[in-house]
Amino acid sequence: MSQQGKIADTTKNAALAVLLGVSAAHLLNDAMQSVVPAVFPFFQQKMQLSYTEIGWVAFTLNITASILQPAIGYYTDRRPLPLLLPLGMFFTLLGMAGLALSPSFWSLLISAALIGIGSSVLHPESSRVAHLAMSQRKGLAQSVFQVGGNTGQAFAPLMAAFIIIPQGQLGFLWFILLAGLGIALQWGISRWYSRQTRPTGAAHSSNNIKKQNQFSKRFIVYVLGILILMLFSKFVYLASMTGYYSFYYMDKYHLPLKNAQICIFALQFAGMVGTFFGGPLADRFGRQKMIWFSILGTSPFSLLLPYAGPVGSIILCAVIGAILMSGFSVIIVYAQELLPGHVGTVAGLFFGLSFGMGGLGSVVMGWLMDTHGVNLMTQVCAFLPLLGLFALLLPRDSVIMGTPEKCAITPE
Repeated sequence: MSQQGKIADTTKNAALAVLLGVSAAHLLNDAMQSVVPAVFPFFQQKMQLSYTEIGWVAFTLNITASILQPAIGYYTDRRPLPLLLPLGMFFTLLGMAGLALSPSFWSLLISAALIGIGSSVLHPESSRVAHLAMSQRKGLAQSVFQVGGNTGQAFAPLMAAFIIIPQGQLGFLWFILLAGLGIALQWGISRWYSRQTRPTGAAHSSNNIKKQNQFSKRFIVYVLGILILMLFSKFVYLASMTGYYSFYYMDKYHLPLKNAQICIFALQFAGMVGTFFGGPLADRFGRQKMIWFSILGTSPFSLLLPYAGPVGSIILCAVIGAILMSGFSVIIVYAQELLPGHVGTVAGLFFGLSFGMGGLGSVVMGWLMDTHGVNLMTQVCAFLPLLGLFALLLPRDSVIMGTPEKCAITPE
């Protein structure tokens, strides 16, 4: 093999290692973030919190990430900041320590805010690193990155069941070790990231901006509006499941929290599998088709879930997770192709909106449970995936990736 071939292989292997590294960091971050809603029943009993107060904890966790992520993505599109990667994990470490020692509702809010800040820093920059590491296979890169997060979310209910519930609130101290591992991992990735040079970056950016400007503003607003509606449907429904379905399961079947967490684990684990296959399926059948299938295809199973038995609920949760989570990475890549040259901005906007919508939805759902009961809340949220019908109005992939000059509000 020639020297150039060896260099190319070494570069490719390094890029793959970096992609797996950011995926692993995403796993650690989302595991720690997702364990918070997984133990809402624990905090409710220990601190005598209302469902509305639980909703405010979820809101704080999500809104901090929602507000900061688009701003961070927008700024780092112009000036990448590799040191943000380990810094974000440090904020998560502080939040985990705070949860372990929180004596009251207000200290819970502060700890949740610190974890939200950590996520807001991690997602835009890590998504950019994944994009940079596999620039020729963007869909695969985003899927691998997102699988890490879904895997962490899948393990969160098990961590709640086998670490927090047996050991109590101080069990959160174990998560400091995970955060420390994440800091070390992100530090190594940031060094690779900082060494990257893009000699054709200016020309590439210019071409991207030129391509973007060929889409009319009305067309961009139209497409983004539909994508944001899909995020609303997906993440408000997921917030109802990860934050409150445990209450419904325990109340309806008179089973303990550990049993309820099995449903959430099935949802998240199947979601990890769905995310992994979502990218390749979108490459084969089209991103627009994959987006509407991932939302609308969930609706038959979400509508059945409130009427299933304890075993059937586990099966339905797995099916819902696999279908519903298969489309998020596809939505991000679809939006990044609509707005080329704004990788961080798009990632920050969509991750931020996903957290913000989940947080706002948690407050509304907590209020609904306090005033009308957990049964009604679960039944109402089951209709959210029907909003996937609007995804049928998205432009075809050929419009987004092809010649955009003719696009107005809908493709010709």
